[in-house]
Amino acid sequence: MDGIHDLGGKHGFGQIVRELNEPAFHERWEAVVFALSGAVGAAGAMRNVDQFRHAVERIDPVAYLDHGYYGRWLGGIENLLVEAGLLTQREIDDRVQRSGGVLGRVAARPSSAPDRVDYAPEGLAAQRPLSAARKFNVGDAVVTQDAPCASHTRLPAYARGKRGEVIAWHGGWVFPDANAHGLGEQPAHLYTISFPGETLWGPGAEPATTVSLDLFEPYLKKVVKP
Repeated sequence: MDGIHDLGGKHGFGQIVRELNEPAFHERWEAVVFALSGAVGAAGAMRNVDQFRHAVERIDPVAYLDHGYYGRWLGGIENLLVEAGLLTQREIDDRVQRSGGVLGRVAARPSSAPDRVDYAPEGLAAQRPLSAARKFNVGDAVVTQDAPCASHTRLPAYARGKRGEVIAWHGGWVFPDANAHGLGEQPAHLYTISFPGETLWGPGAEPATTVSLDLFEPYLKKVVKP
């Protein structure tokens, strides 16, 4: 979907600083949130990772930037719990206050008419066999679709409407755009597409830069040579 979470390729956020010997969790509450993600799945409120990603995408935009990695997870988990009818937002807020916490910006923004995902994934892996022939081959020139998106997608905004080249084919995989919304797995062919930096960011791009993205077949159209 088009939201604050789609930060790839945007200017103004500074350099990515990698923490040496970074621990898995900086504080105990982060480990609790990680454990909660499994509990939410066991309770049936989360059926697949695409549904979870979409729940995180839908949290408050300012909270997305301010609450950190596991803070975003927590907002997404609250969305799922409320949408599944296991808790109300009021019950969550009351528990925070009874525990001595102070309500600040609430990240969760549960939908009043959530998508229903009532099937379980076919195992942990996401690769699927396909009978349909692939549309593209290595070396083909393709252009990505360019349209606003209100639902979940794995096509980043900075790569929409851009021309690239197929450099690898990976077979069939669960299509996140459908799976996140309970529309079935709808497996699709997956490719690696290479884009020149100038194609994505214009003449101001770092020289000799290329970006490779794994993109699904429904995102792509073949460039017809004149």
